[in-house]
Amino acid sequence: QVQLVESGGGLVQPGGSLTLSCTVSGFILEYFAVGWFRRAPAKEREGVACVVGSDGSATYADSVKGRFTISRDNAANTIQLQMSSLKPEDTAVYYCGFDWDSACSQYQLWDGNWGRGTQVNVSS
Repeated sequence: QVQLVESGGGLVQPGGSLTLSCTVSGFILEYFAVGWFRRAPAKEREGVACVVGSDGSATYADSVKGRFTISRDNAANTIQLQMSSLKPEDTAVYYCGFDWDSACSQYQLWDGNWGRGTQVNVSS
């Protein structure tokens, strides 16, 4: 059974940093890609970043390029999202997602397995 559990959300001031973590089980991380997504109030779900399990190559949404870094630790079955220079518009529930895909090219279209999410609030 696939499970994804997010942690690390919270309240941070604009310009600050936060690191989210996703622990996965039920599949071998090395063989698949995993993404971070977010949903802000009254907005559609947005793919933020994706990492390929086999080589760690990453893909980012334009809105977070240069500010967010996604990484994975296959031995620990975890995927991290390091967020810096945070803006109020980054406020959202952040989800870890997985759809039995080995690549990130279509991650924005995934609709498979999701964690429960972790809330990130960027506010002064």
